[in-house]
Amino acid sequence: MSNTSYPSTLDALSQIQSSTLLFAAKTECPYLRQVPVSAFLNSRPATVRYPFTPQSHLSVDVDSDEDAEQRLGENNFSTTTVVPNGTVNGDGERVASRFDNLLKSVGLEGKLKNLDKLPPKTKLSVRDIFCNRELNLSQIKAIGFDMDYTLAQYKQPAFDQLAFDGAKEKLVHKLGYPEQVLDFQYDHERWTRGLIIDTERGNFLKIDRHKYVRLAYHGMEKIDSTTRKVLYSKNFNKVESFSEKSYVNMDTLFQFVDAQLFALLVDLKDHGDYDFLDFKTYGEIYRDIRQSVDLCHRDGVIKDEVARNPEQYLVLDEGMIPMLKRYKDDGVKLFLLTNSFWEYTSTAMNYLYHGKKVDEATQRKNDWLELFDLAIAGSCKPAFMLDPYLQLFRVNMEDGSLKNTDGVFEMNALPRGAEDFLKIGKIFQGGNWQHLHKMMGIRSGDEILYVGDHLYSDVLRSKRTLGWRSLFVMPELEGEIKTFSETIPLRKQIEDLRRLRGELGRVAEEIRRTKDTEDPAVQKLLDEMEEDDSIIKSTLSPLVEQWHRSFHPIWGAMFNSGYQDSRFAFFVENYACLYTSRASNLGLVSTQKSFRTAMEMLPSDRLISDSATWLDDSNPWIVESKET
Repeated sequence: MSNTSYPSTLDALSQIQSSTLLFAAKTECPYLRQVPVSAFLNSRPATVRYPFTPQSHLSVDVDSDEDAEQRLGENNFSTTTVVPNGTVNGDGERVASRFDNLLKSVGLEGKLKNLDKLPPKTKLSVRDIFCNRELNLSQIKAIGFDMDYTLAQYKQPAFDQLAFDGAKEKLVHKLGYPEQVLDFQYDHERWTRGLIIDTERGNFLKIDRHKYVRLAYHGMEKIDSTTRKVLYSKNFNKVESFSEKSYVNMDTLFQFVDAQLFALLVDLKDHGDYDFLDFKTYGEIYRDIRQSVDLCHRDGVIKDEVARNPEQYLVLDEGMIPMLKRYKDDGVKLFLLTNSFWEYTSTAMNYLYHGKKVDEATQRKNDWLELFDLAIAGSCKPAFMLDPYLQLFRVNMEDGSLKNTDGVFEMNALPRGAEDFLKIGKIFQGGNWQHLHKMMGIRSGDEILYVGDHLYSDVLRSKRTLGWRSLFVMPELEGEIKTFSETIPLRKQIEDLRRLRGELGRVAEEIRRTKDTEDPAVQKLLDEMEEDDSIIKSTLSPLVEQWHRSFHPIWGAMFNSGYQDSRFAFFVENYACLYTSRASNLGLVSTQKSFRTAMEMLPSDRLISDSATWLDDSNPWIVESKET
């Protein structure tokens, strides 16, 4: 190549981005002190894009910045909350001005009659229902609800403490675990939904949508980067799928108890001197925990106490009953489908319906059933959605006894089919999806909207197997949205710094491609640009830590892992048609509501759409050939 003059960093960046502000006050980079970068830091206003709408410039490789993610588990970082500037409702600006240019460009100027009804700014509520897949409620014939953590929300940590204490007792007194287990303390705040438990190794993982492990703990101790990569990234050329039986997804809030017990027992096994634990594998310990916690749900340790004192454990949602009544009055069929058995279902639903604990006579009436066309307890999800041979039993409300039915065959034998079948009684246990569809008069799965909190058995399985539409309930969502909103300026700084880093890298690559890298002057420039990159990286890393810690001091944002969507976010986006924080939020929309998604974009589309980007469609090989 020839030794012709080459562009400085300033010249090269100026060719790519035009701007009016200097970066001198914001950087120590020697070749950026005179670089105009308003295209990076002020190119567009910060907007809430939460959490699955297209996000700009997050497709860059992040392995080089993983130090920030690794330090998320340390406790010596102070979190600063950033509050966005500006008001929510605007200052009386003429609303139509937001759309004047658009309407003029598409020939609609002066043709719309109700623009003055629009607010100055679009209002976003933490109780909104967010859409991943378009859905028209007017096409839904039946809406089903899970009960636990869906219609019935639980007070934390009081509710979990029942399972935690009960499981400790069983581990020690029934399974022979050391007495020290009884001293374990429950920490509900330590955990977040979406983690993966590696039961064979005793590890807890947070992975991104590409199955890359970004953060890992062994028991309560953070795993260093090198060990983490050896275990999960460079494991004898084997790519972990994280779907093997040894991996458990923390898809529901019920699993926080399992996680706390497992982490504490892993530490006790590693650091204690107990022969009993020495002869137990991590996998065996986890299975013992599962057995003990499950037994607490079955033997009354949890649910008998909730029945005695529901006000201490159940959250009263003032919108739940009006929501159910609204859909019932509008002619939508409603059903309850829960894994809880009838006795506990009756107790919880009576409390939620009446707003207080009721006497035995009132409970036996089960007035809440007027809201539902059908209730199935003890449904054994996800088997309910998979096994067409599961038997359906009729429940006697008086004593909880069960009576065999012939299911679909019995319905077909009756004069008016399912209608006559339900007149005998509408409370059942067990069964399978075929019974439900027949009783609800459903011809295809997409006529059902199912509302639940379990990502696997309520959302993923119902959609994959039956084609049901789904509304995923995440109580944590309200806090995530608030934190995301408060940290928008910080997130924008991170995005813009990553963009700046990417632009510098692009210029450096152009220099390497077109100039003689053996030239000392060219090499000096490239070295200085590498130094610039290091300075930006060192500034970026603590900002990323701060942003993640704003959500959770250990695991960071629930929907992000590093700069990527977390695997949990990936599944929510791909399998939940809708998602929201409470089931009662469904009552804030009418049966005519149409949910619409934002237009989806690949990284190339996002970059092209950015106002700070221009598209060069010339052939670089031809250009280079002419220069040569």
